[in-house]
Amino acid sequence: MNLSIVIPLKNEDESLPELEAWIRRVCEAHHIMYEIIMVDDGSTDRSWKVINALRDENPCVRGIKFRRNYGKSAGLHTGFQAAQGDVVITMDADLQDSPEEIPELYRMITEDGYDLVSGWKKVRHDPISKTIPTKLYNAATRWMSGINLHDFNCGLKAYRRDVVKTIEVYGEMHRYIPVIAKWAGFTKIGEKVVEHRARQYGITKFGGFERFINGPLDLMSISFVGKFGKRPMHFFGTLGLISFLIGFSILAYLSFAKTVYQEYGIADRPLFYFGILALIMGTQLFLTGFLAEMINRNSPIRNSYLIEKEI
Repeated sequence: MNLSIVIPLKNEDESLPELEAWIRRVCEAHHIMYEIIMVDDGSTDRSWKVINALRDENPCVRGIKFRRNYGKSAGLHTGFQAAQGDVVITMDADLQDSPEEIPELYRMITEDGYDLVSGWKKVRHDPISKTIPTKLYNAATRWMSGINLHDFNCGLKAYRRDVVKTIEVYGEMHRYIPVIAKWAGFTKIGEKVVEHRARQYGITKFGGFERFINGPLDLMSISFVGKFGKRPMHFFGTLGLISFLIGFSILAYLSFAKTVYQEYGIADRPLFYFGILALIMGTQLFLTGFLAEMINRNSPIRNSYLIEKEI
């Protein structure tokens, strides 16, 4: 199998027939052996019936239906696990991503040797309420990750098979797949300018104000896990040791002053309470690192989703 195309979707019944026909036409024209994996993330419209009908017409179509809505990351993770192609391409189901980009993305992985190629929608057809937060988010992600991409959250991406079988996407981490891939050791990350088409059917699934909060928190989480996920004691232990030494030094100094210089009332000095606080915080941070090490050695599986049907 040359290519797996993973399409997570929710309530996109109107666009699916046109999208499948377009993908089939492009892949057959370029003689690419392909499969289309449509992951229905708890749709409430006719999306699953449409997927079944498409499967009857095209044996290259596969369908996975979640019992309820889990989010885009869940759809991508499940699609990645099911993918059999040497190259995996992800795209949105709303026809805003053009299948005409597939051959070049496929070539960049197979011939240019990229681990991951991310699309860059240089010209966008989105409202300003979406474009401005996206630019701010991309700038912050570039600064924190050191990856020079213009559009981290573009749904149109291509991966080498090893990448999708190695990384773990959960929560809302689909925005940071290039960052996750980099921390996993896949450093050859490229970018391609792709067409952004205006939405023809349905409504956008872009979230509300919570994106402004969840996005930075997810980025900090990815950065922390990437650096210290396998060695949490290096982070918490270092902070704990510094805090403990500061507190110990303060209390030692105050004890020396009281013993040698007969100073009284040291318990009333703010420095005394700061020393005790630093000592306690240092001990707690050290214990946190120790517990994190224990948990890390027996961490549970985060990606577990109820699949209702599969074709």
